[in-house]
Amino acid sequence: MSEAIDRASAPEERPYWWASEPRSAPRASTLASDLTRADVIVIGAGYTGLSAARVLARSGALVVVLERERVGWGASSRNAGQILTGVKLDPVTLAATLGEARLGELFAISIETIAALEQLIAAEAIACDYARTGHAQAASRPSHFEDFRTEQALLARACGHAVALVPADRQRSEIGSDAFFGVMVDERSAGLNPAKYVDGLAAAARRAGAIIAEGAGVRQIARDGDRWRVALESGATIAARDVLVAVNGYADTAARWLQRRVIPIGSYTIVTEPLSPDLAASLLPTRRMAFDSRHFLHYFRLTPDDRMLFGGRAVFAEPTAETTRESAAILTRDMRSIFPQLAATRVAYAWGGRVGFTRDQFPHAGTNADGLHYAAGYCGHGVAMATYLGALIARRIAGETIVHPLVDRAWPAIPLFRGTPWFLPAVGAYYRFRDWF
Repeated sequence: MSEAIDRASAPEERPYWWASEPRSAPRASTLASDLTRADVIVIGAGYTGLSAARVLARSGALVVVLERERVGWGASSRNAGQILTGVKLDPVTLAATLGEARLGELFAISIETIAALEQLIAAEAIACDYARTGHAQAASRPSHFEDFRTEQALLARACGHAVALVPADRQRSEIGSDAFFGVMVDERSAGLNPAKYVDGLAAAARRAGAIIAEGAGVRQIARDGDRWRVALESGATIAARDVLVAVNGYADTAARWLQRRVIPIGSYTIVTEPLSPDLAASLLPTRRMAFDSRHFLHYFRLTPDDRMLFGGRAVFAEPTAETTRESAAILTRDMRSIFPQLAATRVAYAWGGRVGFTRDQFPHAGTNADGLHYAAGYCGHGVAMATYLGALIARRIAGETIVHPLVDRAWPAIPLFRGTPWFLPAVGAYYRFRDWF
């Protein structure tokens, strides 16, 4: 009897967002058998590829999007739906390494990506529970709150951007926990339902005239004179003038150039059963997107139906059924440690996915020496940035001259890296050490 009860209480091993936006795997390729030529082939139907397809189709190009699984199957429907200001590297590190002027430029781009996302959602009437909630970063150590003071002054000076500091004795106005040592609040960040957003973006691309083929895995991308030939796993071949690789952390040998530059890191998430309104309000009174200041960080938020979503890099390993269960146990323990109010709350969903990281922790977009277009490496800031860079590289493909700080930056392959991140256990141990000491 107890084993049956345990099975009944175990979380569903699928993204919570899929329950709110029903999704099913395609049984076979949806690509028309007589389609052999296109102006542009986009590989990957996530935020990057769909945003690019929409822009290209609106410019008059015949665009075909090829997706091995289904629309948004990867990070685009598995992420936490947090839309944050800034990039992966913190402002103090950026100012120290690149200078304050460069920091100001990069921060302004992050604000621009959020504004562009809001404009697209409004223009296409995408119902995705978008809300400008702001975000709250919690200090995991007293020294981290002092670091927040330095960051606050730097953002004001170099970026003209205001953030607020909430000391530990008042932090429950933002996060209902005593596990932290103060909070930094940024009002410009936002949240959404990522599955609803990616499906709405796909619908917008189709309305513009793009062809989106699910169940259409790519086997090879090869140059043939002044055109590309893309061979599918089904045996079909499509020729195109341009190809955009938009697979981010899901690159394989068909996209070897990108695979050697984007590091796939597992990220794991749990979502609880629905909470009472009073309990939900006690955890995150302002309903902000939230995360802590650790290297091995946690992120958390309330869903629109008052569940707690809690995630992090619980296990530095490829997401599998086994690592997802292991991570769910770790995250459940950590969530209840931070929020003892949830000690008796059941975890209803648990899942994992890949986040695409780069060696320099910057996103990259551009055109390589062979003429292959790409945009990838969002390092956990992909909702707005992927949408933005997808549109930007599409404008280049359509013939516009694009000069941008994140386009065509030097991006050498990672030495000894062929797509399997064998070094992640050591990286995870290093960051755990830094968090401990």
